[in-house]
Amino acid sequence: KPTAERSAMAVQSLLAPLSSASLRSPMSSASKCFSGILLRRNGQSFGARRGMATKPGIRVLVSNTHNPFLNLATEEWLFRSGDISVNTLYLWRNEPTIVIGRCQNPWKEVNVQKMEADGVHLARRFSGGGTVYQDLGNTCFTFLSSMENYNKERNSGIIIKALEKFGISANTSGRNDIEVDGHKVSGAAYKLAPPRALHHGTLLINVEMTALSALLNPNKLKLQSKGVASVTARVSNLKTLNPDISHDSLTAAVIESFCDFYGSPTLEPELLDEKELEKLSNGAIQKVYGEMRDDKWRYGETPAFSHHLESRFESPSPWGTIDVHIDSHKGKINEAKVFSDSLYPNLIDALAKALSSGVMYDPKGVDQAMAVLLADAKDAVPDLDAHVADLGKWLKTAL
Repeated sequence: KPTAERSAMAVQSLLAPLSSASLRSPMSSASKCFSGILLRRNGQSFGARRGMATKPGIRVLVSNTHNPFLNLATEEWLFRSGDISVNTLYLWRNEPTIVIGRCQNPWKEVNVQKMEADGVHLARRFSGGGTVYQDLGNTCFTFLSSMENYNKERNSGIIIKALEKFGISANTSGRNDIEVDGHKVSGAAYKLAPPRALHHGTLLINVEMTALSALLNPNKLKLQSKGVASVTARVSNLKTLNPDISHDSLTAAVIESFCDFYGSPTLEPELLDEKELEKLSNGAIQKVYGEMRDDKWRYGETPAFSHHLESRFESPSPWGTIDVHIDSHKGKINEAKVFSDSLYPNLIDALAKALSSGVMYDPKGVDQAMAVLLADAKDAVPDLDAHVADLGKWLKTAL
C-alpha cells in the first residue's frame, strides 16, 4: 500500500485549488472509476465492466468551501436527492462553528454569549448525537448509501485503515467514537430514513482546544460516567500523534482507503463550490441552505417548564444523556420538551409527543405515555421494549 508520504504527495493533484480549467463538475464530466465499477456522465451511470455488476458504484466528493451552512446543506441535499445505488464519500471542513444535534438545547450545550462575541457560527444538523466544535483543524467525513448497503462498522473501518497509513492504531469505542489510547479523535452520528442512510463524523487533526473548552458546556453526567474532569481531557488531536498529518494528507488517505475497500484504484474527487452546487441542484440547495441558517431551526424555542429531570443511560441504551422538561398543571402534563444527544432523534421526538399526550403527571400517567411511545416508535431500535421499561422506571422514580 502507498505510504502516508505518497498519499500526501498525491493529494496535491487531487485537491488542487479550483479554477475554470481544473474544476470537475459531478454532472458535466465523467467521474472515472478506473476498475470499471461505475462510470458517470451527466449524473447517469452508463457502463460497468463485465462480471462486476454486483459491486456497488462509488463516488467521492470534496467541498471547496468552508461555509458551514453550505457544507451542511450540501450534505442534506445529497441525503435527500442523491443516487443511493452509489456509495458516496463526501469530505469537507468548516470555519469555526459549533454544530449541535437535532434534539439538543443550544442554551445548555453552548456558551452562546462567548460564541457570538468570538464570531463563531452555530449550526444544527439534521442527525442526532452531541455537540461538536469545528474549525479548519477538523476534517468532516460523510458516507451516504442505501439502507441495504449501510454498515457503520464498515465505514469506521475505512477511517481506521486511513489512520494506519500514518502509523496510528485506532479503535471504535462507545456508541460512535474512534479512539487512540483511550482518547477520542473522531465522533460520529447517523441519520436513517429508509431507503436512505447517512453516517458522518469528525476527525480532529489540529483543532483549537482552548476554543473548544471555552465554548462548550460539557454535560456533568456524561463526564462523570466517563471518569474525566473536562471535555478536553478525553479528546486528542491527531497531529500530536503524527506531526506530518494534515487535512490534505488525511483526505487523500481516506479517499484511498474508501476506494481500496470497494476494489477500485483511487478516484479523482469531484470538487464542489457554491456556483457548481447551485447549478447541480437546480436551486434546491438554496432551500436547504435557508433552513440551515434560520434562527428558529438553529436556536429553537425553549419555553419555561415547571419540572426538570435529567439522567444518562449508558450504551447500548438509545437514550444517551436525556433532559426532560415538563410543564404540568393540576396534576396533568400539559407539554413536555425532551433534549438529548441520542443517535435516534425520531425516538426522542416520539417520547416528547407521548409525554404530551394528555397523561397525568404520576406513575400511572408515565405507564400510559410509555405505551404510546411503544406504539408510535416500534421497530425504531432493537430491544425497544426493554429500553422503554428502563426509561419509564427512571421517570417514575424521578417524579
